[in-house]
Amino acid sequence: MECRELVDKVREEVRQEEGCKECLQLQEEFKKNPGGVGPRRLGLVVAGVVGGLGILTTGLTIPFLLPALRRVCLPFVPATTVQVGNVVAALGGRGGGLLDVGSGDGRVVIEAARRGFQAHGVELNRVLVYYSRWAAYRGGVRGQATFAREDLWRADMSRYDNVVIFGVEQMMEQLEEKLEQEMKEGGVVVACRFKFPTWTPVAEVGEGVDTVWRYER
Repeated sequence: MECRELVDKVREEVRQEEGCKECLQLQEEFKKNPGGVGPRRLGLVVAGVVGGLGILTTGLTIPFLLPALRRVCLPFVPATTVQVGNVVAALGGRGGGLLDVGSGDGRVVIEAARRGFQAHGVELNRVLVYYSRWAAYRGGVRGQATFAREDLWRADMSRYDNVVIFGVEQMMEQLEEKLEQEMKEGGVVVACRFKFPTWTPVAEVGEGVDTVWRYER
């Protein structure tokens, strides 16, 4: 049915229902917009695409935002090349097992594996864990660099000779207590960005935000 015929039909029905408030309102709307042109197909497609992209973006960002809802969180801030180099320097002369607490995109673990460590990273963000595993495979160190989705507070520190942590100030005291209870004798801890509150470092490498501190148990 043509739009004009549809309009005429509705107007006729409105005349037959003079006392109907809703019909009178409809009549006024038709006066404002004669022809009643409906939404175009292109507009619907664009709206669908935009809505789909919004849902996709939300789905991808949720895993990165959820850790921020925790009481003490370890946000993902990628280590710079300088920071990774400073960590390697602070671990000079070491070997054995290494744990990277909050391993992010895996670059510290992968570099440690290249240097001969049996390196493992724990990370709460599932997307980053998958990415790190792929990066280790791509870098040819899949057997020496492993990753698991795990809360750092549940990780068993006693299994490792070396621990690396890119922490935040609010968590360093609690992490220090955990390491004191679990870290094996002769172990080494490398702290990046923030010092531990009561431990005295045996070495300091780098400067500014790239500084790392080596502690020995």
